[in-house]
Amino acid sequence: MRRQEEVTGEQPTRIFVYGTLRRDPAHEMFHLLAKSARFVGDATVPGRLFDLGDYPGMVSSDDGNRVIGEVYEFDPAEWPHGIRQLDEYEGCSPGDPEPHEYCREVVNARLENGETVSAWAYVLNRLPVGSREIQSGDYLASRARA
Repeated sequence: MRRQEEVTGEQPTRIFVYGTLRRDPAHEMFHLLAKSARFVGDATVPGRLFDLGDYPGMVSSDDGNRVIGEVYEFDPAEWPHGIRQLDEYEGCSPGDPEPHEYCREVVNARLENGETVSAWAYVLNRLPVGSREIQSGDYLASRARA
């Protein structure tokens, strides 16, 4: 995985979202994605998902667990503005106090058609002690059952 501060050269303009940024017309940040990015498809990435109260957090993992989410692709001209707004929303912009809860990392997202694409994802900086793991890897489904 590549962290946002380590990446140089060609960078993806795709983002993998797995929580409050997924398709939800009632959520204000979804409208940023709907306006500035194209929905690529539903996808999964290797990892484990935790319920942090009002939102989830993902940790990278190679243990066979998957996190369910969606991939969006920004027009390259929209990318700088869009990712800046998303970094601010996730609390990991340069202006946010350290330590950040999340960092933005490049992950390999597997689309429903079997294709794997590189995309940015917001990943927790540390394992969330005391938080409930969402075994299904699907935040929206877990909220619907709650």
